[in-house]
Amino acid sequence: MPSKLPNKRIQQQLQSITNKRARIVIQHILKHGHITTEELEKKYGYNHPPRAARDVREAGIPLETFRVRSSDGRSIAAYRFGDLSKIRKQRLEGRKTFPKTLKTDLYESSDGKCAICLGEFESRYLQIDHRVPYEVAGDQTSDKLNPQDYALLCGSCNRAKSWSCEHCENWQSDKLPQVCLACYWANPENYSHIALKEVRRADILWSENEVQAYERLKLAAQTNQSPIPEYVKRIIAKCLNEK
Repeated sequence: MPSKLPNKRIQQQLQSITNKRARIVIQHILKHGHITTEELEKKYGYNHPPRAARDVREAGIPLETFRVRSSDGRSIAAYRFGDLSKIRKQRLEGRKTFPKTLKTDLYESSDGKCAICLGEFESRYLQIDHRVPYEVAGDQTSDKLNPQDYALLCGSCNRAKSWSCEHCENWQSDKLPQVCLACYWANPENYSHIALKEVRRADILWSENEVQAYERLKLAAQTNQSPIPEYVKRIIAKCLNEK
């Protein structure tokens, strides 16, 4: 069901958004009632459609996600406006622009590694991430940013975190920063849950000289007719039991 066209005052608020991806989503919904992930990919060229929808939500504008059929019959996500009376006006100007010095400091303190998978990357392949999602806590109000509130993530881990956070009840409704701080995505070395689920996770990246070890691991897993994650669990359990 298409979104009801908002009144002129709310339309003016929506039109004030300057973020390019968010504006495209907003304009499309205003014209067509909703926008699908297929349209975001094929019409606007966004390879990660949820990121574009997230830009709208980060600007304080409620979006609802629902399911529709794609042109080839698949079930895909679509977005429409939620309750626009709940627009978070303090967010309409969007995120602060991060100073280059913040990324430089984070890159040096992390030795150029992604905070989640610990893979080493050139600076341009790492993205500044709020440990507590922007949708939950926003940006700091002080002029001086605290590097401890941010981390550098590779593109793959950033997308994984986005998906996990967007499906978390705390992200959707409660918005309690302390809950986020106890999550794997904020503190992968010291956490009690992942998006409120009682699970544990280890992201491992093999690179350069380590690739040969991974290939040996893959061959061993295939020989034992086991998926690599399950085989790794068995190896770890065996080592721990022998101790």
